[in-house]
Amino acid sequence: MKTIGARATNVKYIDRHAVRLVIKNPSTQEIVIIFVRKGSYYKLPGGGVEAGEDHRVAAVREAEEETGCRVTIVGNGDCFATTEEWRNDLHQMSYGYSTAMVEDTGIVALTEDEVADGLQHEWLSLSAAIEKVAACQPTSELGQFIKERDLFLMRAFADSL
Repeated sequence: MKTIGARATNVKYIDRHAVRLVIKNPSTQEIVIIFVRKGSYYKLPGGGVEAGEDHRVAAVREAEEETGCRVTIVGNGDCFATTEEWRNDLHQMSYGYSTAMVEDTGIVALTEDEVADGLQHEWLSLSAAIEKVAACQPTSELGQFIKERDLFLMRAFADSL
């Protein structure tokens, strides 16, 4: 597990659990990353786990919403790495899952905020994706946190192969 940021004793934190996905296309062996124009950074697909929702269900839902891909969780279904973030008043646990694309529907269901932020996904080899994320220069604090988190998760995934 990687901890990003530090817990402040005088802050009341909001707890959030999220899933982060390495989605692999079995035919090309490429993974998908998402470029966020507002903030100029890359991220893995994923997002918050809703109340009462299982992580695996959240992973499948987030994959389809952000990339248009129907996926299946691979391996034993357990997460391959976790991060703990302390940012402003947010305490977030992110769980990395390995998934395989079953179908690319081509239909994304981004939120209004995601559309405004300019999210666009692209497919790259794992090594090229890691290089691209490592080389990006986020222009926001949020982007810097996400870069550190997702770079750790991508490298942990690569190490698990």
